[in-house]
Amino acid sequence: MASLKGHIKHSLAEWCFCGAGEQWPFERLLKAAVELGVPSIELCDEANWPALKDHGLTNALVLPGMPGAQFMTGFNNMRYREQLMEVTTATIKKCEKFGFPNVLAFTGYKYNDAHDPNSGEISKEECAKLTIDGLKKIAPIAEAHGVTMCLEHLNTRDDTHPMKGHPGYQGDDLDFMSMIVREVNSPNVKLLFDIYHVQVMHGDVIRRLRKEFDIIGHIHTAGCPGRNELNDKQEINFPAIMNVIVELGYKGYVGHEFIPTGDTLAGIKQAVALCDV
Repeated sequence: MASLKGHIKHSLAEWCFCGAGEQWPFERLLKAAVELGVPSIELCDEANWPALKDHGLTNALVLPGMPGAQFMTGFNNMRYREQLMEVTTATIKKCEKFGFPNVLAFTGYKYNDAHDPNSGEISKEECAKLTIDGLKKIAPIAEAHGVTMCLEHLNTRDDTHPMKGHPGYQGDDLDFMSMIVREVNSPNVKLLFDIYHVQVMHGDVIRRLRKEFDIIGHIHTAGCPGRNELNDKQEINFPAIMNVIVELGYKGYVGHEFIPTGDTLAGIKQAVALCDV
């Protein structure tokens, strides 16, 4: 592959390539990133952080170590609040030490017990109130340590695979999520704009990208439908979207977070080349 143009800061999501598809060992993904000139491997297991630093790479998006599926137990539920605050605070401090820019945040699932759909539901109003409250509490910590919290919008429509859609997640409406981020009103609390999830829930990606651009802290890609490669079997025009990102002056990372169906390295090269406008 030719040298990257430098307008887009690419990142590779570890779980997609080391926990799915061919299930690469981390060392193979690290080698691919270095050879392709990709500066980040995100959502990277903490045990692999020193190897990233040794190779001059960063971890553009860090997942706090809550047990189980972290997107289920978010800021909308007081049952998990104390543990979530402790874990997120510790993660922020570790990120400052390693120089990693972003920590992931979620609203959480709508159930009183996030893992039990029969436990009753948290209202959307309560979700907004509690998520805003929690992020306002964590924001000064993030600001003090120079780390940005990125609240992720996820789709609830795809129920074919546990990582292609998240039925029960309360942050499935982009307008709702942007309202929360704007209410928190911190330079260190931003929106994670996942192009795949936005396409599944809403479409109209470029218009929405322009509208929310001032609060976007991180961007994800994946082909739609299917959350697979960015190939000619999916419907999103990634070069057009990337050109808008460059036009708007986006300085954050674009994380490639797709589940490979074929040759993993070929899929990564394709995604990077397509988005390297």
